[in-house]
Amino acid sequence: MPKTVVITGASAGIGRATARAYAARGANVILLARGRAGLATTADDVERAGGHALALPTDMADHQQVEAAAEAAVQTFGGIDVWINAAFASVFAPFTEITAEEYARVTEVTYLGFVNGTRAALTRMLPHNRGTIVQIGSALGSRSVPLQSAYCGAKHGINGFTSSVRTELMHSGSNVRITIAQMPAVNTPQFSWVLSRLPGSPRPVAPIYQPEVAAQAVLYAADHPGRKQFYVGASTAATILANKIAPGLLDRYLARTGYDSQQTDQPDNPQRRHNLWAPADDEEDYGAHGDFDDQSSARAPQLWLAHHPALAAALLAGAALGSTWAASRLAGQRTH
Repeated sequence: MPKTVVITGASAGIGRATARAYAARGANVILLARGRAGLATTADDVERAGGHALALPTDMADHQQVEAAAEAAVQTFGGIDVWINAAFASVFAPFTEITAEEYARVTEVTYLGFVNGTRAALTRMLPHNRGTIVQIGSALGSRSVPLQSAYCGAKHGINGFTSSVRTELMHSGSNVRITIAQMPAVNTPQFSWVLSRLPGSPRPVAPIYQPEVAAQAVLYAADHPGRKQFYVGASTAATILANKIAPGLLDRYLARTGYDSQQTDQPDNPQRRHNLWAPADDEEDYGAHGDFDDQSSARAPQLWLAHHPALAAALLAGAALGSTWAASRLAGQRTH
């Protein structure tokens, strides 16, 4: 029997790639996002890949819209097996250049959007004592970077919120599961439509992975929800582990390199459309990929390691130590 899967942020990027992957399994896929053009094309992708699509324009910051979408999913397909929270918004700018209203909006979409989605999913999963929630996390939820304080703060909050909910489910003996897939830099359209006040156009920090790599990890996490979290890409694991070992060193390293590494040499267009207040893909479909195909990897050997956690822990601890040593050497060279 096909599974019924709800995906937020489904019109582009990781959400869209995940929708296609579930469609290949013949799943019923409920697509939640604001952009109508992106949603319509994603629904076509799902149908062509062998799934059944239900596209519902939804602002995840509005809990009433989220509840209505969840209820429509149940009415159409009879229940929800998997709920994937992927929707987010961001602003690329120093903290002092982000308005209070912009900061609130990022938090409402990126943090409270996950809270709203989780609430809607649990309301419908708990009575049946089954179901899985997958949160799309980020390495930036453990290791913050400059110029993304609102996004990093929200992703940190998602980690704490999810841990709390997980322990409550454990306490009650529920068979409903919740887990997090911690992502690396992914080549998505967010860099084309994010609100930015940087002089150069925004870009992901290398190494960059294609959305299909992230989608593979999401499906694996949903299939194995007993794990607390999954690290996607060796860079994610190395960053998180290195931050545990030498956070102060990473502070200094990112203070020096974090501005240039998040923008290209091309000047940004201050008049380009952004998606903070309204969807950028309401009339134009942006697809799953961003503008960095030539710099992005379609494979992540670390996904194999995710299936073998003991070996992964040993190898990635070594990688983290190596990265910390290299950063320390670089810092020393710059000092002298």
